[in-house]
Amino acid sequence: MWIAFALALLVFLVLAFRGFAFLAWVGSAAVILIGWRLTGIASPTAFMIVVVVLAAFAVLFGIPALRRNLISRFVMPIFAKVLPRLGDTERIALEAGTVWWDADLFSGMPDWQKLLDFEEQPLSDEEQAFLDGPVNEFCRTVNDWEVYQRRDLSPETWQQIKDFRLFGMIIPKKYGGLEFSALAQSRIVTRISSCSVTAAVTVMVPNSLGPGELLLHYGTEAQKERYLRPLAEGTEIPCFALTGPEAGSDAAATQSEGIVEKRMIDGKEVLGLRCNWMKRYITLAPVATLIGLAFRLKDPDHLIGDVEDRGITCALIPRDTPGIEIGQRHDPMGVPFHNGPTVGRDVWIPFDAVIGEMDGVGHGWRMLMESLAAGRSISLPALSIGAAQMATRICGAYATVREQFDTPIGRFEGIEEPLARIAGLTYLMTATRDLTCGALDAGEKPAVIGSIAKAYLTEAMRQVISDAMDIRAGSAIQRGPRNKLSRAWDAVPIGITVEGANILTRSMIIYGQGAIRCHPFVQKEIDSVANKDLKGFDLAIFGHVNLLVTRSVRTLLLALTGSRLAGVPQTEDTARYYQHLSRFSAAFTIVSDPAMGTLGGSLKRREKISGRLADGLAYLYLASAALKRYHDEAKTTANYALVRWSVELCLYRVQEALLGVLENLPNRSAAGLLSVLIFPLGARFRPPNDRIGGRVARDILEDREARKTLTQDVYLPPADQPGLGTLEAALDKAVGALPIETKLRDAVRAGNLDRAPGHMLDDLGLAAGVITQDEYDRLNDARDARNEVIQVDAYDPEVYKTLH
Repeated sequence: MWIAFALALLVFLVLAFRGFAFLAWVGSAAVILIGWRLTGIASPTAFMIVVVVLAAFAVLFGIPALRRNLISRFVMPIFAKVLPRLGDTERIALEAGTVWWDADLFSGMPDWQKLLDFEEQPLSDEEQAFLDGPVNEFCRTVNDWEVYQRRDLSPETWQQIKDFRLFGMIIPKKYGGLEFSALAQSRIVTRISSCSVTAAVTVMVPNSLGPGELLLHYGTEAQKERYLRPLAEGTEIPCFALTGPEAGSDAAATQSEGIVEKRMIDGKEVLGLRCNWMKRYITLAPVATLIGLAFRLKDPDHLIGDVEDRGITCALIPRDTPGIEIGQRHDPMGVPFHNGPTVGRDVWIPFDAVIGEMDGVGHGWRMLMESLAAGRSISLPALSIGAAQMATRICGAYATVREQFDTPIGRFEGIEEPLARIAGLTYLMTATRDLTCGALDAGEKPAVIGSIAKAYLTEAMRQVISDAMDIRAGSAIQRGPRNKLSRAWDAVPIGITVEGANILTRSMIIYGQGAIRCHPFVQKEIDSVANKDLKGFDLAIFGHVNLLVTRSVRTLLLALTGSRLAGVPQTEDTARYYQHLSRFSAAFTIVSDPAMGTLGGSLKRREKISGRLADGLAYLYLASAALKRYHDEAKTTANYALVRWSVELCLYRVQEALLGVLENLPNRSAAGLLSVLIFPLGARFRPPNDRIGGRVARDILEDREARKTLTQDVYLPPADQPGLGTLEAALDKAVGALPIETKLRDAVRAGNLDRAPGHMLDDLGLAAGVITQDEYDRLNDARDARNEVIQVDAYDPEVYKTLH
């Protein structure tokens, strides 16, 4: 009998681990029955009774029609009370965009081969030529320090934006645009941001959430013909007015209003709207010629239908329309891109100004949410990567060139630690960008993934720039042409705040949307309850039970075996990481269900828990991106160290997120059971250790090719340009002089030369014949270059008063 039980347990575990819950129960019961009967312990009567009972259960749960009428019919009303109630704006936001790899991660059994087989489209020849040609030319003409002093881009830079069609990257060629891929847009914004945040923000906004994006997807043909070419050519400068004093994170709560009216225009009765609004934080508003406006449309006289409140609607309004006040500027952290308020008082517009005209009425919120699903995947992540790659480039060079105690500062472990974070996070951020843009170019609109990219890449930028400031130390806090980090530091809070503040995005949007959209069954349950669809509910609820049982078994077995049972792609050096991520994917699934089940609709208000769940999902995705990047790129020692650092950081943060949920889940019984399933042997994952961090840091100090690959999107200015240009030149000279410096130090250690500082030691070495005249000249040239890049800007008091 015990053998039968052991075999039954084995059958159950194998089938459940593979995802077959119902078959696992039936198979286990069959093994027990056979063993029980063969042992002769059971009487024929007892055996038949048990067979009948088990058969009844198998029929009850195995025949959907019977199950629906005897079980699901009574369970459905209970679920109707527990499931969160969604308002129209919440439902639209939840349904915006598509699900992609995030659904695999939510399933608890991600198909890693599917991810590795996914082909990220590289830049086309045309896109690469544009990046290497016009974009580099554009960067050469932008002097960011002068932009700050002028408080605007130069007239020449504005003209180049028009000449190069930088406002038209998303607009099709037939309308005069560039029609570039998402990856090309991202890399262009990244390169521009590495030389000027102001220029990057100016370029990226019209290509993100703006009139062009909305017109492409929702405009009428007449509207496209009228506006898209001027937008691409830059003769129309767009802005989009969404947020206002009363509607920031809750943009749907706008008090901006449009009233449907008829007016006599040139002797004809024209249907139109009388609009009033007060908006703020609108990028490009001070210079915009075309205003995209989101407002609530009302039809009190029922001129377009029986419904009075028609919902959020979007329209395009020329700047010179009477009643518009525009032109004032905000000052966003001193970063001088154009941003300001716009006010409209009794502004009358014809009905054809509504995007989509009659078909667009009331669909503005859906338009905005679907556009944001793509837009927030590109712009701010690109800006963040530009800052991170620029910081990596600067710090890798500076930590080699800058010496203290007769040693490059990068050799000190105190500097090595933040260097590793800078390089590791830059690798992780760029990998996430590449995978996300690859999904966009494949036709996806990954709403949850877009939110992850926006929030977690801007947060990573904050860490990278903070570490870079620490490494540069005093030279990082003296503003001037030599110092690029100070401008990036100023801009960090902007990326954190706009397009959905990170606190909101993490605590509400990512998991709030992901739990419903990405979960295999939750949205089906909600829809079937709302539609009173008993058949759909039955399939969803029992599929959900199957998921919970199988993933619980899977989680426990993977935890007990160190993840070794997980089937993963045959990758020699990273297979263990795929296994660990498979374990945490299953763990994330079984944590999600009790969190939703025990908290129900109140989970929306338990933002600390939903924020930790967002962390878990986000770092599963970021780790996936890092492994995908490593799979697709050249297998080098530097890349291996970077992927190890990145994935180990993500695994640790997923672990901490899950522990945070379990420690704070109000239902302590559920939390206790989950803890046994997920961490039966304790929490074993740790952040990247010092050895891996040291390897990563040394690679960006010593491996020129690794540093180049990691910062491929950075614009490199001429060698005589203060800042990164002179720093790169000094690095080349310092690296070339290292063997000569080593020769002198060896002579000092051997007692052939007296110890002396800098140039004095060079003179002694030349006089003693330790180095040649050519070596002496090269060494002095390197020391002069090093001395130049460690200088900081200083100003005459009268000039200082005029600085911004």
